[in-house]
Amino acid sequence: MNELAFTFANQSLRALGSGALWWPEQSLLCFSDLHLGKSERVARRGGPTLPPYDSQDTLARLAADINQTNPATVICLGDSFDDLDASTALEAAGKHDIAALQAGRRWIWIEGNHDPGPIDLGGTHLFEHKLGALTFRHIAQTPANAEVSGHYHPKARVRARARVITRPAFLVDQTRLILPAYGTYTGGLRSTDQTLSTLMGADAMAILTGPQPRIIPMPR
Repeated sequence: MNELAFTFANQSLRALGSGALWWPEQSLLCFSDLHLGKSERVARRGGPTLPPYDSQDTLARLAADINQTNPATVICLGDSFDDLDASTALEAAGKHDIAALQAGRRWIWIEGNHDPGPIDLGGTHLFEHKLGALTFRHIAQTPANAEVSGHYHPKARVRARARVITRPAFLVDQTRLILPAYGTYTGGLRSTDQTLSTLMGADAMAILTGPQPRIIPMPR
C-alpha cells in the first residue's frame, strides 16, 4: 500500500498517498474536503464552466482506497459537498456509487462549513465524533487535544532533484492532525501561510502526498 506510517496521540496511523487517513487498529478510513459537485456549484452560481467530472473522479479514487483497506468505519471530515444543493444535484450514478461504498460499514458525515446540514444520502450526520483517543471535526479548535480535522486544504513545498514540488500534505504536531483536501477540484493553502504557521506547533511535520509519501519538517 502507498502509505507512510506515523504516530499521533500514541496511535499508529497511516497517511495514504491519496490524502486519506487509515487507522488500522480501529479499521477506520478518513477523508476530508471531498467537495463533491464543485463544477455544478460553480456553473450554478454563474462562474466558469469546468469539466463536470470532478465528482466521478473523486468517488473513483475514494472507492479505490475503500477497496484496498476494507474499513469498518468511514469518516468524511466535512465539506464533503461543495454546498448543500450540490448534494441534491448529484447525479443518480454518483448517489448509487455512494450507497455501494456505504454498504456493510459505518459511514459518518461530519458537518463542514460548506455543508452544514444533514445530507440525505445515508450514514450518520454529526458535528464531531470522538473515537478512542481521537476527536474528528471539520475545523481545528484551540486548544486542541488529539484532534483530527480538515478545512484548510494544506499543501507543502519541498526541493527534490534540483526542482521544487508542491503537494497536498498532512500537517501533524503533538496535539492536532490536519488532513489535505481529497476532492479533485480543491485548491490548497501553503503551510507557510500565517494561518497554518500560527495554528501548528513548532515541532510540526508535513507529510506530502503522492506516489511516495514523504515526511519533512513543516515548511514555514
